[in-house]
Amino acid sequence: MWVVNATILLCDAAVVSEAKLFVLGGGWNLVGPGPTPMAIALKIDVDYAAATAEHHWELFLEELEGSPVILDTPEGPRPVEVRGDFMVGSPEGIPVGADVSVNIAINLGPLPLEPGKRFVWRLSINGSSDDHWSASFSTRAMPDLRVVEA
Repeated sequence: MWVVNATILLCDAAVVSEAKLFVLGGGWNLVGPGPTPMAIALKIDVDYAAATAEHHWELFLEELEGSPVILDTPEGPRPVEVRGDFMVGSPEGIPVGADVSVNIAINLGPLPLEPGKRFVWRLSINGSSDDHWSASFSTRAMPDLRVVEA
Protein backbone atom coordinates (compact mmCIF):
# COMPACT_ATOMS: atom_id res chain seq x y z
CA MET A 1 0.00 0.00 0.00
CA TRP A 2 1.41 3.37 -1.00
CA VAL A 3 -0.63 5.65 1.24
CA VAL A 4 1.31 6.59 4.36
CA ASN A 5 -1.45 8.41 6.22
CA ALA A 6 -4.89 9.90 5.73
CA THR A 7 -6.69 12.47 7.87
CA ILE A 8 -10.45 13.07 7.73
CA LEU A 9 -12.02 16.23 9.14
CA LEU A 10 -15.78 16.82 9.24
CA CYS A 11 -16.70 20.43 8.57
CA ASP A 12 -19.43 22.76 7.33
CA ALA A 13 -17.61 23.55 4.06
CA ALA A 14 -14.19 22.95 2.50
CA VAL A 15 -12.27 24.00 -0.59
CA VAL A 16 -8.83 23.26 -1.99
CA SER A 17 -6.92 26.20 -3.44
CA GLU A 18 -3.21 26.36 -4.27
CA ALA A 19 -2.86 22.81 -2.85
CA LYS A 20 -4.11 23.95 0.58
CA LEU A 21 -7.31 22.98 2.40
CA PHE A 22 -9.54 25.83 3.52
CA VAL A 23 -12.07 24.65 6.09
CA LEU A 24 -15.13 26.42 7.49
CA GLY A 25 -16.66 25.14 10.72
CA GLY A 26 -14.28 22.20 11.03
CA GLY A 27 -13.94 19.55 13.68
CA TRP A 28 -17.55 18.91 14.64
CA ASN A 29 -19.05 15.57 15.63
CA LEU A 30 -22.67 16.51 16.37
CA VAL A 31 -25.28 17.70 13.84
CA GLY A 32 -29.00 17.95 13.31
CA PRO A 33 -31.50 16.78 14.21
CA GLY A 34 -32.72 17.83 10.75
CA PRO A 35 -30.87 17.46 7.45
CA THR A 36 -27.64 19.46 7.62
CA PRO A 37 -25.12 20.20 4.86
CA MET A 38 -21.70 18.76 5.63
CA ALA A 39 -18.27 18.60 4.08
CA ILE A 40 -15.31 16.30 4.44
CA ALA A 41 -11.74 17.57 4.25
CA LEU A 42 -9.23 14.85 3.33
CA LYS A 43 -5.45 15.09 3.61
CA ILE A 44 -3.75 12.07 2.11
CA ASP A 45 0.01 11.51 2.40
CA VAL A 46 1.43 9.31 -0.36
CA ASP A 47 4.80 7.57 -0.37
CA TYR A 48 7.25 9.38 -2.67
CA ALA A 49 7.69 6.22 -4.78
CA ALA A 50 3.94 6.17 -5.57
CA ALA A 51 3.47 9.89 -6.22
CA THR A 52 3.20 9.46 -9.99
CA ALA A 53 0.79 6.49 -9.82
CA GLU A 54 -3.01 6.73 -10.10
CA HIS A 55 -4.83 6.23 -6.79
CA HIS A 56 -8.53 5.55 -6.14
CA TRP A 57 -10.35 6.60 -2.96
CA GLU A 58 -13.82 5.84 -1.64
CA LEU A 59 -15.76 7.17 1.35
CA PHE A 60 -18.65 5.15 2.78
CA LEU A 61 -21.21 6.47 5.26
CA GLU A 62 -22.16 3.74 7.71
CA GLU A 63 -24.10 3.31 10.90
CA LEU A 64 -21.74 2.78 13.81
CA GLU A 65 -22.14 -1.01 13.73
CA GLY A 66 -21.00 -1.07 10.08
CA SER A 67 -24.18 -1.29 8.00
CA PRO A 68 -24.30 1.16 5.07
CA VAL A 69 -26.56 4.21 5.29
CA ILE A 70 -29.19 3.84 2.55
CA LEU A 71 -31.09 6.89 1.31
CA ASP A 72 -33.96 7.12 -1.15
CA THR A 73 -32.93 8.73 -4.45
CA PRO A 74 -34.78 9.29 -7.75
CA GLU A 75 -33.04 6.08 -8.94
CA GLY A 76 -34.22 4.16 -5.86
CA PRO A 77 -32.53 3.35 -2.53
CA ARG A 78 -28.74 3.87 -2.68
CA PRO A 79 -25.88 3.73 -0.16
CA VAL A 80 -24.20 7.06 0.63
CA GLU A 81 -20.79 6.81 -1.05
CA VAL A 82 -18.34 9.26 -2.57
CA ARG A 83 -15.35 8.27 -4.70
CA GLY A 84 -12.65 9.68 -6.89
CA ASP A 85 -9.15 9.33 -8.26
CA PHE A 86 -5.95 11.30 -7.82
CA MET A 87 -2.33 11.36 -8.87
CA VAL A 88 -0.09 13.50 -6.71
CA GLY A 89 2.90 13.91 -9.01
CA SER A 90 6.27 15.16 -7.81
CA PRO A 91 5.87 18.80 -6.81
CA GLU A 92 8.90 21.02 -7.26
CA GLY A 93 10.90 21.36 -4.07
CA ILE A 94 9.83 18.06 -2.49
CA PRO A 95 12.98 16.22 -1.36
CA VAL A 96 13.49 12.74 -2.81
CA GLY A 97 11.94 10.22 -0.43
CA ALA A 98 9.58 12.67 1.31
CA ASP A 99 5.86 11.89 1.50
CA VAL A 100 3.73 13.89 -0.91
CA SER A 101 0.35 15.25 0.22
CA VAL A 102 -2.88 15.64 -1.68
CA ASN A 103 -5.86 17.55 -0.29
CA ILE A 104 -9.44 16.79 -1.26
CA ALA A 105 -12.60 18.74 -0.33
CA ILE A 106 -16.00 17.02 -0.57
CA ASN A 107 -19.06 19.22 -0.03
CA LEU A 108 -22.38 17.43 0.41
CA GLY A 109 -25.91 18.74 0.50
CA PRO A 110 -28.21 18.12 3.45
CA LEU A 111 -28.45 14.41 4.26
CA PRO A 112 -31.71 13.21 5.87
CA LEU A 113 -30.07 11.13 8.60
CA GLU A 114 -32.02 9.50 11.39
CA PRO A 115 -32.02 11.62 14.59
CA GLY A 116 -30.38 10.30 17.74
CA LYS A 117 -27.91 7.93 16.04
CA ARG A 118 -24.16 7.55 15.53
CA PHE A 119 -22.60 7.40 12.08
CA VAL A 120 -19.11 7.02 10.65
CA TRP A 121 -17.44 7.95 7.38
CA ARG A 122 -14.90 5.24 6.43
CA LEU A 123 -12.16 5.85 3.88
CA SER A 124 -10.66 3.29 1.53
CA ILE A 125 -7.70 4.04 -0.75
CA ASN A 126 -6.62 1.64 -3.48
CA GLY A 127 -8.86 -1.01 -1.89
CA SER A 128 -7.20 -0.74 1.53
CA SER A 129 -8.35 0.95 4.70
CA ASP A 130 -7.08 1.68 8.18
CA ASP A 131 -8.97 1.97 11.48
CA HIS A 132 -7.72 5.58 11.76
CA TRP A 133 -9.18 6.53 8.36
CA SER A 134 -12.63 7.28 9.73
CA ALA A 135 -14.62 10.12 11.25
CA SER A 136 -17.64 9.44 13.45
CA PHE A 137 -20.45 11.79 14.37
CA SER A 138 -23.87 11.81 16.01
CA THR A 139 -27.20 13.32 15.08
CA ARG A 140 -29.11 15.10 17.80
CA ALA A 141 -32.39 13.55 18.94
CA MET A 142 -35.59 15.31 17.91
CA PRO A 143 -36.74 17.69 20.64
CA ASP A 144 -39.76 16.69 22.66
CA LEU A 145 -42.40 19.23 21.66
CA ARG A 146 -45.22 17.85 23.80
CA VAL A 147 -47.20 20.49 25.67
CA VAL A 148 -47.07 20.01 29.41
CA GLU A 149 -50.28 21.06 31.15
CA ALA A 150 -49.86 23.00 34.38
